Parts: sequence; structure tokens; C-alpha cells
Amino acid sequence: MDFTPTPEQAAAHGLAAQIFGDLSTPERLAATGGGTDAELWKALCEAGLPGAVEETGLLGLVLMLEEQGRTTAQVPFAASCVYGVLAVGAHGTEEQRERLLPGLCDGTVVATGALAPRGAIRAGAAAGGGPGHGAVQGERGALSGTVPWVPWLRDATHVLVVDADDGLWLVRTADALTEPVELTAPWSAGRLVLDGTPAERLGAGRLGPDTPSPYADVLAIARTAFAGLQAGVCAGSLARAVAHTNAREQFGRPLAAKQGVQLRAADAYMDTEAIRVTAYEAAWRRDQALDYGTHALTAAWWASEAGQRVVHAGQHLHGGTGADLDHPVHRHFLWGRQLDAYLGPGSQVLEELGDVIAKGGGRT
Repeated sequence: MDFTPTPEQAAAHGLAAQIFGDLSTPERLAATGGGTDAELWKALCEAGLPGAVEETGLLGLVLMLEEQGRTTAQVPFAASCVYGVLAVGAHGTEEQRERLLPGLCDGTVVATGALAPRGAIRAGAAAGGGPGHGAVQGERGALSGTVPWVPWLRDATHVLVVDADDGLWLVRTADALTEPVELTAPWSAGRLVLDGTPAERLGAGRLGPDTPSPYADVLAIARTAFAGLQAGVCAGSLARAVAHTNAREQFGRPLAAKQGVQLRAADAYMDTEAIRVTAYEAAWRRDQALDYGTHALTAAWWASEAGQRVVHAGQHLHGGTGADLDHPVHRHFLWGRQLDAYLGPGSQVLEELGDVIAKGGGRT
């Protein structure tokens, strides 16, 4: 394994760090509330960062998402790159790639993903596509069902419905019913309601028994990428805690001089590094066309289980200041808990990982 960034990955990472650092400030975040920072999204797209993911791969995206997480930047960067650029690039037909990728890369098309629980979505024939409910004709179909919450849905032009039973479907948000919902983190999320909604299958349709599952691949991409985002959230929370405990004095000594504070911060640092290295490994393996399904699950477990420990520690190390809902560290706490919910409870992810290992699996 060699996680040394390529020149292209290093350049994209550095540019992302500069843009997020300059524009995603606490003052701007407070003014943005739960919406998207349109100026920041425009700057990212003009810099070509969504499009750069085609060249830098999943590891390059993870590096950039760390910088988004450090600043808790209010843009649909993670969702659109995962469920748009990478998913369409890997699994779309040639016609779909030519039609969709230019807009996804320049930001005029914004994608998000609806991870549908098994049995939550039903696929039927499109209007005029043929008889028989439940029989999808070719690449067109109609979907029915509800996904309770989808991140950045209110910003998206397209939703990739990631369905374990029937693969990947693209839905235009203009054709679906969307209802705003409030989450733990201030993301512009919504409830997706499908009722015979027109949908387009991503890819060429049914696959042979030996063909890797697009569903499993996109799910593993999402787990890896959002684990990278969590690594950045945790790093940002910890950096704020270190700065606070070094500046804050008690009885004439910095709080950072206390052994209990040092141990708590050290544990948070080790957890953050574990999230980062497992996300890097899963991303690197996918970019090298190696099996990475179990590695994505491992990254997701660390991001969920350790991530919530780190953001709790970051808030706790701020003492009474951490109880201020307007303090910047509280945003890291909210994002960390939201990513924990999105990736799945640690015990659930660990159970899935154990089942995969027991069955001798791990292929994506």
C-alpha cells in the first residue's frame, strides 16, 4: 500500500484546503444556517474540483472531503461526487456518461443518493412500457416508495436511488415529491416520496452472475467517502479542542497541562487517525481495482463508532464553552453525530462486516 498522493491528488487536495479554509468560516456558516453556501459551491465548481474526481479517483475525493469536514462546509460536494461523478462514471452507459458527467463536473447538475432499505422501493413498468406491475421494461421504469431522509436533497437535480433489490436508478427531483426534514446536522435534507415516478436505470440493466454488483460498489464508495468526511470533521473538532485547552488557563496553568486532558485528546487523536487510515486504504484499493468491500465496511465502522467518541471529546474538552450551541465546535459535534447515523450504528456495521468475513466474502 502506498497512500502517497499523486501530483494531481496533492494539487486537488491543496486547492480544496485553500477554498474551504478561505470561504467556510464560522461567520459565513452562521449566516448560511441549514442551506447551501452558493458562493462556496460556485468557487469549488469554478476551480474544477468536482470534475477533478474523475482523474484523482476515490482517494483524491477522500483527501478533499477531509478538508470539507474540517470546516463543516455547507455544500453538497460529498453527495454529488459520490452519487454523481463516481457512480455515473463507473456504472453509467456511454450515453449516460456523455449526457450527465459534464453537468456533474461543472456543478450545474447536482446529485445525491437515496439509500433505500430492502423492500422500501418497488419498481414497476413505466407508463406505456408494458404490462405487469413489478416488471421493469429495459432502461426505463417507475419507482414507488419512500426514503425517510436524503442528504442535500433540496439542492439536488437528480437522485440516485441505491436499491439492494433492483440496482441503481436515476430520478429527477422535479419528477418526485420532496419534503424538507430537519436533521441533527444543518444539511438541506429532505424526504423522498416516489409514487410511480419515472426513473432511468443507471447502466445497461440486468447483470450476469459473475459481474460485480453496481449496488455494492456504490454503497462501498459512499461508505469510504463519508468516512473520509468524518475524518475531517474529527480532525477539525480536535484542532479546536487543542487550541482551546492550550489558551484556557485554570489556576495559572493551561488546561492542556492536565494529564486527564492530555489523555482524552490523545485517545481522540488515535481514533481520528484510525478513521483516516482505514478510509485511505479502502479508497486506495478501489483505485487500484482491488477488492475493497470489507475495507469500506471497516472504514465505516471506525467512522461511526470512533467518530462519535471524538466529537463528544472535542465538545467535552471545551468545558462549559462546549455547551454553547453557537460555538463552532458544536457544528463538528452535530456533523459527527449525523455521519454516525448516515453510516449506520457501529454495532450494525460490525455485524455486517462479521457476516461478510464469515462467508469468506469481501468482493465489491
